[in-house]
Amino acid sequence: MIGRRPAPTEGQRQAGRRRFAGRAVLVFGIALVAAALFLTVLLLVSSQSPWLLRTDRSVAADLHRYALRHSAFTQVMRALSDSGKTVVWFVVMALVAGWLLSRRLQRLAIFVVVTVVGSSLLNNLVKLVVNRARPHLSDPVAVAGGKSFPSGHAQAAIVGYGILLAVFLPIIGRRWRPLAITVATLLALAIGFSRIALGVHYLSDVIGAYLIGTVWLIGMVSAFRTWRRELGKPNPDLDEGLEPEHRDQLAP
Repeated sequence: MIGRRPAPTEGQRQAGRRRFAGRAVLVFGIALVAAALFLTVLLLVSSQSPWLLRTDRSVAADLHRYALRHSAFTQVMRALSDSGKTVVWFVVMALVAGWLLSRRLQRLAIFVVVTVVGSSLLNNLVKLVVNRARPHLSDPVAVAGGKSFPSGHAQAAIVGYGILLAVFLPIIGRRWRPLAITVATLLALAIGFSRIALGVHYLSDVIGAYLIGTVWLIGMVSAFRTWRRELGKPNPDLDEGLEPEHRDQLAP
């Protein structure tokens, strides 16, 4: 029939399976390394490692002095920090989930809701267990309540931007996907940096948040892909997003 794609050869199928397996191993390795590094940071924070405390306080003091001398820098940091509030991400993700439901993409909507809510609960649980006080600086340029480790803003950013990429990569052209991933990564890093620059988190708070957020996001994506397999649906390559077969429904 004219226009039908030819069936892949056995060699192409084997190459595809090898590529899929290689990427799966890579992602698993990233998750394993991130988990190990998070546990290391957690132990250093919990034990009040002198080296970690010196590093955290030195970075906090240097950035605080710079913020006091440069009001424009401080305003930019406040804007970045405000854009990464947990409540902002909840509103954005609620709108995304609602839009997905309106397009009858229930599985993706469930993924969004469970990933966001679970990440927030995990962050609060770790904060409760670690019970680390926030930095105490003279003449602070910003204040924040609650505990310090890990940063809720940084974790929400890494998980939030990861969700948006996982859901909407199918409607982004291949040539633009590296740019989208780069921009999302830089925004997440900028939000984390703003929390340190404003003196409401230590460097290790933000690093810990990125690590645990990465582990959580990879775990949720893996769970979603397992769900697809149980439904008899093939899993696409990771750079295709979660459900590329629904790209027409995902398009505005």
